[in-house]
Amino acid sequence: MAKTQLGARVDEDVAELAKKRAADLGLSIGDYLARLVQDDASGLRARAVDAAARFLAEHQAVFDEAEQAQQTPRGAHAA
Repeated sequence: MAKTQLGARVDEDVAELAKKRAADLGLSIGDYLARLVQDDASGLRARAVDAAARFLAEHQAVFDEAEQAQQTPRGAHAA
């Protein structure tokens, strides 16, 4: 497949974040950006965010209980 060069101006912190994330994934910046665009265009990102939101909504009580348990002072016992 032929490749086309694109140019974009982004804030320095965004550029650094993109470079780090691409490196973490073992991708070049170009391949990383291509993956992001493909995921966005296919709706994959939106579906993943929706699924995460549903999961959190369904299981929020479990997370709340775990957080409360971590905040219980040491040595405190249930009555």
